[in-house]
Amino acid sequence: MNVDILWSKFLNSIKEDLTSLSFTTWFQDTKLYRLEEGNAYVIVPMPIHKKHLMDNYSEMISNRLFDITGSRYELVFILEEEISGLEFEEKDKTWKVDGVIKVEQAEDNYSSTNLLKKYVFDNFIVGNSNKFAHAAALSVAENPGKMYNPLFLYGNSGLGKTHLMHAIGNYIVENSNNKVLYVPSDQFIQDFVSINRKDENDTNFNYVEFFKNKYRSVDVLLIDDIQFLGGASKSQQEFFNTFNTLYNDGKQIIISSDRSPDDLKLLEDRLRTRFCWGLTADIVPPDYTLKMEIIKKKIIAGNFEKEIPEDVVEYIASNIGPDVRQLEGSITRLIAYSTIMGGAEINLDLAIEALKDFISKGLGEKNDIHRVQKIVAEYFQISVEDIRSKKRSSNISFPRQIAMYLCRTIINESFPKIGTEFGGKDHSTVMHSVEKIEKEIKVNKDLNNIIEKLKKDIGIVQK
Repeated sequence: MNVDILWSKFLNSIKEDLTSLSFTTWFQDTKLYRLEEGNAYVIVPMPIHKKHLMDNYSEMISNRLFDITGSRYELVFILEEEISGLEFEEKDKTWKVDGVIKVEQAEDNYSSTNLLKKYVFDNFIVGNSNKFAHAAALSVAENPGKMYNPLFLYGNSGLGKTHLMHAIGNYIVENSNNKVLYVPSDQFIQDFVSINRKDENDTNFNYVEFFKNKYRSVDVLLIDDIQFLGGASKSQQEFFNTFNTLYNDGKQIIISSDRSPDDLKLLEDRLRTRFCWGLTADIVPPDYTLKMEIIKKKIIAGNFEKEIPEDVVEYIASNIGPDVRQLEGSITRLIAYSTIMGGAEINLDLAIEALKDFISKGLGEKNDIHRVQKIVAEYFQISVEDIRSKKRSSNISFPRQIAMYLCRTIINESFPKIGTEFGGKDHSTVMHSVEKIEKEIKVNKDLNNIIEKLKKDIGIVQK
């Protein structure tokens, strides 16, 4: 049985026997690396997991593996970075699962892919802002070369494009024989430039052969940040040729960019046209709910000694920008600040002080929306959570519509962004809310007075 399928069965079998917190903390980010000579090598995220799992769960793990495989294994817990120090007989291993032959590729083949194993579908947090891109990526991973070719992922930095690309590659490597290659576009340019070098025989044949073998012999090519090909005309020409070769051979191509194909003005039209042959999927900034999930996942993965209260998590989600790396960095900074301050208790006041620099950097638009939500919620004596929720009772939905109207009219935010910050509402829902309040104001003097008062309370200069 394939080790990933085996471990998935194992995790499913123990999930109901553990509390949600215990499972998430100690097992969710583990992975079975391999079974070798009576040993089960299990990858864990941090050193603390080694001791805790061995001391508290080793018997349960061994027994459950025996139930699934019929064999007894000694447990060996390892970190990702310790894998290179292990010695195994490197050869392809074949498994038969449900009548289908699967191949576990040798580690040296895996390393040539440039993939980072830590980025997989299991630890990609899905929300309204990225669920389409996630579904498209998984479809491609399950059917490379057959579904959505090419797949073009785009969105701002820090929203998960690279994570999804590695997840696709890792899934394909672990479940097939396909040869996978992930490269940033600047690496492609660098490899192409090397073609012009001369070898000891004063020719470049070896470099040309290396380049073609590297990029045109693969089954799956993942090119990250394609926008950096802009301005490199000769590299664009070579990528055009590489793209055509792979596409005509039925090989899968996955591309990422910080903007849509139509906005890649520095790339040739024939390239931009080809990028739209398959499926384009955008990733928009995470909404409040997804940011909360990301932050909580980071806290659990960090296994911090101190508890971080819910109101602190809410403060971070409300005030830190959409970049996932910024969200993760805010947690790291908060913990470090608490430690530097002599182990001070983590509370809202400490978070405000520790993260003031983070919040002051280019987050004016985000804070404007939050300020509108906060003041409207206070006026109608409901919570900001209610404003962002999907609750439909009139005492909540009407203030929510007013808040959306104010975000649109006094700070001139786009309908999609307002929808994102109000719990992932569709832009048409926002438009309907704004239009409804606009009509009501014309015939309802009391509502008009409320709107004017809220505008003064908010005190935001119109953009």
